[in-house]
Amino acid sequence: MWSKQQTMTETQAPSPAQPAASNVPFTAPALAAARSTTSASRSSSARLGSSLQIKGEITGSEDLQIDGIVEGPIFLDGHALTVGSTAQLNSEIHAGEVVVYGKSVGDVDASGRVEITKDGSIVGDISCARISIEDGAHFKGRIEIDPARYKAATI
Repeated sequence: MWSKQQTMTETQAPSPAQPAASNVPFTAPALAAARSTTSASRSSSARLGSSLQIKGEITGSEDLQIDGIVEGPIFLDGHALTVGSTAQLNSEIHAGEVVVYGKSVGDVDASGRVEITKDGSIVGDISCARISIEDGAHFKGRIEIDPARYKAATI
């Protein structure tokens, strides 16, 4: 028959149906290739979390979502800014599109659309090509709408 020793050696041997684990390291070029394929499928964006507080100028060439506290000007060179529901901005904003779920104090200059959601608040002047203010949103300031700005920005 079979002994205990024979049973242990049989269970330790890999079965032909299951491939053995590979010990090939994941190289840097392979990692870079994996990152480039995943980042190519989505647009470039950044996020500042709710626990962050920033004092100073923010500049960038990608979309940005802010959920924390920011004091200082924001320049996004035609990209989108999302002011999250927990965000508190004391900033002059220059962006392509601005969507406000939280609170923003300061002037907003957008080459495209500005949207203030029902829980959003802007205190300051808005200059944009298109605007949307939901019922229940808070806005105090002046609005200048120039649809030609959007056409000029897309050319």
